[in-house]
Formats: sequence, C-alpha cells, structure tokens
Amino acid sequence: MGRAKEFDREHVLHKAMLVFWEKGYEATSIPDLLNAMGLSRSSLYETFTDKETLYVEALQHYKKIGQNKKDLLVQASSTKEGIRRYFERHIDNAFDANSPPGCLVTNAAIGLNSPDEQFRKLIRERFEELERLFYELLRKGQQTGEIDPKKDIKVLSILLSNLNHSINVVAKVKSDKKELYDMVDTVIEML
Repeated sequence: MGRAKEFDREHVLHKAMLVFWEKGYEATSIPDLLNAMGLSRSSLYETFTDKETLYVEALQHYKKIGQNKKDLLVQASSTKEGIRRYFERHIDNAFDANSPPGCLVTNAAIGLNSPDEQFRKLIRERFEELERLFYELLRKGQQTGEIDPKKDIKVLSILLSNLNHSINVVAKVKSDKKELYDMVDTVIEML
C-alpha cells in the first residue's frame, strides 16, 4: 500500500505556476520545480505525470485565480467603468511584488518556442477569451448608447486585448505605473 500524499495539491501547483511564470516553460527544469514545490521527483511524477502536464495545469490554475479580474468585465454596469476597473486591477497585478512581473500567459506567448500544439492552443484560447470579453462589454455599451454605434468594436476588442498584453511586457522593464494609467485613460477616451 502506497503512502498518502502529504501536500496540498493546489498549493504546490501554485508554486509550480510561479516558477513557470518567472522562467518560462523551456527554461524551467525539473530540479527548479522540485525545489519550489518541495516535492520529491516521484511525487511530482505521480501527481502531475510530467513537466508538460504540470505546465498545462499551471496555466489552467492561473486562469482560475485570474477570474475575478475578468468578472469586472462581465459584471460591469458601465462599459467604460468596467474597462477602467479591469485595467486598474490588471496594472496592480502586473506590478505585484508577490508575483513575477507581467503575466504568465503573456510571458508564455512571448517565449512560445515549442512546436507543441497543445501549448499554442491554450495560449490562443486565453487571448481569444479576453478579446471576447472586451467585445461583449463593448457591444453592451453600444446597446446602451455609451459607445458610439459606428465604432468597430471587433477592432476595439483586439486593441484592448493588445493593451492588456503590452502592459504585461512593460511591467517587466519599467516601474512607473502612472504612465500605464494615463495610457488606459487615453484609450478609454477613444471609445
């Protein structure tokens, strides 16, 4: 009879997510993961099968913990205010000292050298999901008259998604959040 696992799966998955977020998939080694997660090699493989499976689960975990930010778009009563609140939270998260700079998904997209279609699909789905959420909120804004009906909200949703990812990149090299808040204000004025 095997020993019962003596660790919190979500906690060690979170630790692995932080390593992948900081180093990227390719640069993360099994010893890096073992050290961060505090697991033995056998526990890691018994629980997560392999590095690739662990990475996929880490991306899914990241999506789950970021849901509250996306809820700001879904639950917004005002389109512009919902977008503003989303980006305020996003900028704060991108500069959070308790996590690596930027965003796991943006970092994964930038460092996506793997030909693995599963990775590409996961990253593409995250990008498309965010564009869809922006699009739906902008459409709602057109229906209420808050957004000009002549505006191409498909293009605007792509612009907002790209703004999201550019903030993640900038957060890795700059420390002035005010510039980013000003940029968000300018984009919202364009809506």
